[in-house]
Amino acid sequence: MAVSSHTSVKPRGGVVTLADRCPLFGQRRPLVVYLCGVVALGLVVLAFSIAASDVRGTDVLTFTALMLCGAACIEATRRLGMPAGVSRDLLSAWWLPVALLLPPVYALLAPIPLQILLQKRVRETVVYRRVFSSAAIGLAGYATSTLFHLVVGDPSALTAGAGGPILMAIGCAVVFTVLNTALIAVAAHTADPESSWREVLWDRESLTLDVVELCLGVLVTITCKLGLPLLLLALPPVVLLQRSLLHAQLQAAARTDAKTGLLNAAAWQREADTEIGRARRTGETLALLIIDIDHFKRVNDNYGHLIGDQVLIGVAAMLRSQLRDYDVVGRFGGEEFVVLLPRTDTVEARRVAERLRSRIARMAVPVDETMLSVTVSTGIAIMSVHGDDLIELLAAADLALYRAKELGRDRVCLPAIPPARPPGAQPASG
Repeated sequence: MAVSSHTSVKPRGGVVTLADRCPLFGQRRPLVVYLCGVVALGLVVLAFSIAASDVRGTDVLTFTALMLCGAACIEATRRLGMPAGVSRDLLSAWWLPVALLLPPVYALLAPIPLQILLQKRVRETVVYRRVFSSAAIGLAGYATSTLFHLVVGDPSALTAGAGGPILMAIGCAVVFTVLNTALIAVAAHTADPESSWREVLWDRESLTLDVVELCLGVLVTITCKLGLPLLLLALPPVVLLQRSLLHAQLQAAARTDAKTGLLNAAAWQREADTEIGRARRTGETLALLIIDIDHFKRVNDNYGHLIGDQVLIGVAAMLRSQLRDYDVVGRFGGEEFVVLLPRTDTVEARRVAERLRSRIARMAVPVDETMLSVTVSTGIAIMSVHGDDLIELLAAADLALYRAKELGRDRVCLPAIPPARPPGAQPASG
């Protein structure tokens, strides 16, 4: 699941607003309605399920054992650390057995203690995200549990070796994954309507991880049904897989800017150097853009850093959605972004920069009862025209950006190139 880092909020003009006290109310109104609706539905279903359920000691014991295993995985995560940008875990290995082996009410309850542990022991984030994640996972688990018990009936059939119940368990695990992903994807798309559904649903890596979680959850379910003490044998492999997954995500996080998800400055420079070397060998054209948000300090001063962060995230998302997969996009620091465009000449670079400028100008961030818009200024440098290496291109694009700021901002500029002297002409004196 995706989790943002904790962000401090600067009150507007010293006045603490409702959005400052509760970040949820600083989001888009459709998003607030959707999140509150999912949480309310989860609470209603939980209340009815508790009223209609009988508590059995064996169910409570199984639930407690699975939650303790989940807590052990969380503790292993805490010891390694989980900075912002790391978003996947293997807790489904413990949620799925709860959904498949126990009455549906336990599937609604299971995410709550584990989300609390994640918030307290791993990384603190805005509370409404934890609450929504608990409700989304709980509702997906409730639907999965209801379907499995309706079709299979007795979970003991899983240990008989028959293919039917095991295939049904796999199918229900797929249902759990699809429902949970759909609930979160709708929230992500509502938060950023400009993003494509492909971005908020599955890519190849997330689909692979979902398959691993699905298989792991079904295996833990069968192991648990064979006997609770066998969970002691299942726990170490799950913890090891969790640590391996976390290590891979930490490596990826070291390359990305935690706030925007773009490449950080160091990673961008490495990839840009590689692209420039390739262009130099092949003789292809290449363009570099420096994009700066106009008057960004005013946004932070007038609306608070939380809204400033939303502006940065929105601009980054717009850049990703408007550029090609092989374009190299990064955050260079503060409100400045850099883009390397392989196989792009002056005309195409200006066309791309103008498109980005106009799309960002139409973007809006909700602030209380109004919408906040920003503009950007862009400097362009072309390889072999304004420089032959990364340092020269950055310097030329920075001069072009400075020129755009001087000319009034919200525009695209190239470096001012002095006119070429006629052959044999002498430089002007003085």
